[in-house]
Amino acid sequence: MARSRSRKKTSGIPPAELRFIPLGGFGEIGKNMLVFEYGDDLLVVDSGLKFPDEEMFGIDFVIPDVTYLLEKKKNIRGIVLTHGHEDHTGALPFVLPQLDVPLYGTALTLGLASGKLAEFAPAYEPKMREVRAGETIELGAFRVTFVAVCHSIPDGVGLIIETPEGIIVHTGDFKLDPTPIDGRLTDYNAFAEAGKKGVRLLISDSTNAERPGHTPSENIVGKSLEQILRLHRNRRIVVAAFASNIHRTQQVFDAAARFNRKVALLGRSMVSNVELSRKLGYIQVSDDLLVPASEAERVPANRLLVLTTGSQGEPFSGLVLMSKGEHRHILLGQKDLVAIFATPIPGNEKLVSRTIDRLFALGCEVIYDREQHVHASGHASQEELKMMLSIVRPQHFVPFHGERRHQHRHAQLAVEMGVPEQNVHILQNGDILRIQRGKSQVRGTVPSGAVLVDGLAIGEMKGSVLKERRELAEDGILILSIVLDKNGRLSGEIRLESRGFIHSSDATALYEEIRKAVLKVVGSAGEKDLLEPENLEIRIRGRVKEVIRRLTRGTPNVLPMVTILERTGTTA
Repeated sequence: MARSRSRKKTSGIPPAELRFIPLGGFGEIGKNMLVFEYGDDLLVVDSGLKFPDEEMFGIDFVIPDVTYLLEKKKNIRGIVLTHGHEDHTGALPFVLPQLDVPLYGTALTLGLASGKLAEFAPAYEPKMREVRAGETIELGAFRVTFVAVCHSIPDGVGLIIETPEGIIVHTGDFKLDPTPIDGRLTDYNAFAEAGKKGVRLLISDSTNAERPGHTPSENIVGKSLEQILRLHRNRRIVVAAFASNIHRTQQVFDAAARFNRKVALLGRSMVSNVELSRKLGYIQVSDDLLVPASEAERVPANRLLVLTTGSQGEPFSGLVLMSKGEHRHILLGQKDLVAIFATPIPGNEKLVSRTIDRLFALGCEVIYDREQHVHASGHASQEELKMMLSIVRPQHFVPFHGERRHQHRHAQLAVEMGVPEQNVHILQNGDILRIQRGKSQVRGTVPSGAVLVDGLAIGEMKGSVLKERRELAEDGILILSIVLDKNGRLSGEIRLESRGFIHSSDATALYEEIRKAVLKVVGSAGEKDLLEPENLEIRIRGRVKEVIRRLTRGTPNVLPMVTILERTGTTA
């Protein structure tokens, strides 16, 4: 009997593809969140916030839209954090409780994240898993190795992610500092080893892609501070810096000790970050060097250094309150020198400029120019970016962490370094980069965008709240209170209140015309209007707007409030 040849069965299901989806951090500085997806496994990297621009009235900060992640919640194997800056961790209190997945990060990063979660989501108990540089963990289809990188905060890591479609290298925020404050160098060897194996995709920090040369070492800031202390021995020194820049804080403590000065810490985040960093061993400072802010004015000016938040002009930060003369412990004047050890984040330039102007008005001397080496960026410049490209030698490349111009410049560098132009992808938030069998293409999108946080309330970027605030700021509001009896007759005077529209002293004639218009509408009210006063309010709003446009050309928000006295004598 002849044997039939067996045939291998095929399911008809195409092989899985690797999908890379940015939900934040592309075309912008802040709210970084990246998603890697293979089959039924999702890996999330970072969950950051972005500070609002001047048009976001009253908004505290902006976080990524995680609709896509909520839809695939059961497939998420964990959130991996690259470092502790708020643009990478600040959204966690609002995102993590919804997803309820394990959180992976280094000791300082998890410590900072724990503080934010305790403040904004105290009832939630996170599942935190501490990792160290050099460690490898398995998360579904992903094998993640944490790689030490230098940045402007300790314990930062890049990621080498092994997937069925090849190796992905994610640099995190990095620079190639040869003399870091803590001696922890960027692990060139780990990146080079990945390059030898073959890297399918490199995702690299683009923040300084426009800057030629190399980013200066953090050490230059310490030397600049010592120079300031040496030249101004008889003045009180105020240093404004990022609360999260632990290396810079350590340099301030070291310099103050050498020049026999006490240090007063101002700003809640500065105090809490120093406490946490001391506890975890990232900062060494003796107790007798520190003086409480409440006792700072008792210390002689030439024996005190004030370290404060506010380098970005944040409205309620220590430096801004001092510049307004509103700080309860420190009053600035001609005896003071203020050094701002940071450069403005894009979007904060006006806030910083106003703060500096107020400091000069108080008589302070202010040091803030980049030429005076009061700041060293934590991000790689062009020569370092080229070096990373040459070490990793990726087949495909995506520039991240930057505005569009930064991404485009970084993409140009990648092409110059030999990455095929068709393999270089400039993505936007929500784009899907698909990698399969060594080929890559951008096809499809997922829900993305931004969510506004105001206090503990959150809402969509295009929601009605922000629209209403914008309209109130631009046009003002006119409120009318009208009380009618059960028969629809006016019961009392029509009350008008205006805010941001017109001064009451200038409004006599206008208000009289508005009252006449309201009386006409009320006079024509029928039984249905009395049963449904909302209809009456709509008609009043329309008539009042007509009067205002005719007499003033203004377009304020008109808010009529009609109260009908019920037959029982109560009001509705």
